[in-house]
Amino acid sequence: MYWISKTLHQLGRFRRQALIFAAVLGPGIITMVADNDAGGISTYAVTGSQYGFSLLWILVPLVPVAYFIQEMTVRLGAVTKRGHAEAIFQGFGPFWGWFSIFDLAVVNWLTLVTEYIGMSEAMTIFGVPPVLTYLAVTAILLAIVITGRYWTFEKITLFFVIFNFVYIPAALWAMKTPGVPGWGAVAHGLVVPQFQGGLTAALLFVLLANVGTTITPWQIFFQQSSVVDKGLDLHDVKFGRWDTFAGSLFTGVVAAFIMITTAAAFHFHHPPIIVEDAKQTAEALVPLLPAGKGELARRLFAIGLFDAGFLGALCISLSTSWALGEVFGWAHSLNKSVRDAPWFYVAYLVMLLTSGAVVLIPGAPLVTITMYVQIVAVTLLPAALIFLILILNDEGFMGEHVNTRAQNIVNWSIVAGIIAISTVFALSTLFPKLFGMAG
Repeated sequence: MYWISKTLHQLGRFRRQALIFAAVLGPGIITMVADNDAGGISTYAVTGSQYGFSLLWILVPLVPVAYFIQEMTVRLGAVTKRGHAEAIFQGFGPFWGWFSIFDLAVVNWLTLVTEYIGMSEAMTIFGVPPVLTYLAVTAILLAIVITGRYWTFEKITLFFVIFNFVYIPAALWAMKTPGVPGWGAVAHGLVVPQFQGGLTAALLFVLLANVGTTITPWQIFFQQSSVVDKGLDLHDVKFGRWDTFAGSLFTGVVAAFIMITTAAAFHFHHPPIIVEDAKQTAEALVPLLPAGKGELARRLFAIGLFDAGFLGALCISLSTSWALGEVFGWAHSLNKSVRDAPWFYVAYLVMLLTSGAVVLIPGAPLVTITMYVQIVAVTLLPAALIFLILILNDEGFMGEHVNTRAQNIVNWSIVAGIIAISTVFALSTLFPKLFGMAG
């Protein structure tokens, strides 16, 4: 009887925790999956086509790195009930507050351009002209957020998260292409760091782009504001961590399958095919995959690319509106109607309209914009991380929930690593012979 009673108690406890987790789930998964945005899809596609399976290992450290960074936003939001922009203003004063907002606004606007590029290119595969995509997507994105309820936004967004799975069958089909080494080579690429062709400036560029598309400043602002807007409290932090870890792991797995797809289909093709963006990837898959699978993979890739851009645009524009609302004192909540928070929604719409319009400019270098935006993001990332870590060590903000020594060691190491690779890349670009690198 005691064993039965204990088992029932444990089942009841598990059920309660599962229900709490289901209620808390959202900010972490949405933030991390949205980070696999249109620019990210193109970056992973280019990486796989150029370097095969040899750079899969970069995703292994990026999963915990993303988790450790975003875990801090969960604690900060739950403890202070403030968004990140407001916390910086209060902790460091107006000068650094405005610096952080300018930093965020610039990177977010540039990244939004890449989201519209991805969505437009995806829809051209289905015969939809860019101008129609621009108008329709902007209208839908606005409709999602003006419901006046955070929970409605979250449920709709979680639905779109499901479409990230479309890359998995594409990878499975691509691995059946003749001449592909097999899953043993995939496992080797995941666990053994390789630098195919040597540590060149081109390889550093790709590595930096992968870091920049996995960890971005907008994520910090977005997830913290989501935690606040959702109303999570201290007792929710444990489940918020689970949510964040699940999102980090999921985004890493999806990124790996994208790289596997393009590596199998293009890198091991004779001769190798180098793609420049996700749309070209979708088109090039058709003749290479087994009969009947190519066209389906093309459409799945297009759906995944559109979904990635859509989620990215939704979250990035919201992170800007939340931050501006915190700084200017506007009502800044998805639980407020347009009438109650007009400037919050105006800022959101302006970001969408102006960034999306760039895609309609004839002759705009869309591929170049997509890749270099990732570099800009990672170059500006250390400033956002330094503010975040300093606040997490301020007892005035965090009380007993400040970073532990182990957390500080990990987080400062992440900042140092990002600064180091950014510096090496900059020096290798300016002085190609300094490290004995070829371009």
